[in-house]
Amino acid sequence: VIPETSPPALDGLNATDSNGTDAVNATVAKFVATPEGTALAYGSLVFMALLPIFFGALRSVSCGKSKNSSDMPETITGRDAARFPIIASCTLFGLYLFFKIFSQEYINLLLSMYFFVLGILALSHTMSPFMNRIFPANIPIKQYQLLFTQGSGETKEEIVNYEFDTKDMICLVISTVVGVWYILKKHWIANNLFGLAFALNGVELLHLNNISTGCILLGGLFVYDVFWVFGTNVMVTVAKSFEAPIKLVFPQDLLEKGLGASQFAMLGLGDIVIPGNLKKNTRTYFHTSFLAYIFGLGLTIWVMHTFKHAQPALLYLVPSCIGFPVVVALLKGELTEMFR
Repeated sequence: VIPETSPPALDGLNATDSNGTDAVNATVAKFVATPEGTALAYGSLVFMALLPIFFGALRSVSCGKSKNSSDMPETITGRDAARFPIIASCTLFGLYLFFKIFSQEYINLLLSMYFFVLGILALSHTMSPFMNRIFPANIPIKQYQLLFTQGSGETKEEIVNYEFDTKDMICLVISTVVGVWYILKKHWIANNLFGLAFALNGVELLHLNNISTGCILLGGLFVYDVFWVFGTNVMVTVAKSFEAPIKLVFPQDLLEKGLGASQFAMLGLGDIVIPGNLKKNTRTYFHTSFLAYIFGLGLTIWVMHTFKHAQPALLYLVPSCIGFPVVVALLKGELTEMFR
């Protein structure tokens, strides 16, 4: 997880080319984003960040009510939440060392193939409810099953048992086209389609057992984010070197160059999925947390734009997403009930 946002490339220090690598030529170094381009880029990032939180939370409620155990979201306990920042730190530093020791080209090639497969599956799952609504009723739906077993007779064991139908096949084909587009071109739109799918699935399929667990998780990642962004160059280095759809990007020079734009503002998926899992609560607290997220992300962008330095978004999102609901709970006299 790279929970980090990149400031406007006003001095070239944070400029990236269309492949996500550091820009080194003088033309790119002198790039200055226009106010309109900056506003469009950050406004689009905020809008894209809200989509998986809102729809992921709605789908999570339906998923939680499902009687099918395979559809139940995975629950994060307090112990899981406490360990997560440590695991994330080890993973982040490991990636940093890999990029320092080995060729960035080969690492990104391996990661691209890995995320190609994951992205296809995530995007197919994201499209499935929409496909169910628009699929023509007069077209017959055929059922398929992909089954892999190990052994024979009484010792036979299922390795993979995946059931799907015609609609799932169409989603898979569309997702594969997007995947091939991403692998060949690394286009920012393909990146965002995969990124939004990852974020929505993360919000939908992960579930906190209570609000206290969410506070532990956010508190730990608050320290993690601040340390790795302000204390070291690890976070920013990995974010710029890592060519995978683990962040949402939007070009600041879109108005000048159209879809071929190459100067991006970025937002890590961790800044969406982690706070997003604190929002699956009652309607009142959902709306409160949703507004808190908008406020926190807006504050991040304002500080980043003012000081011209990458900001750990959780530095602003964590106090907002915890503080706003706590204030509402205090006003309603429901603080104890909320944490339960």
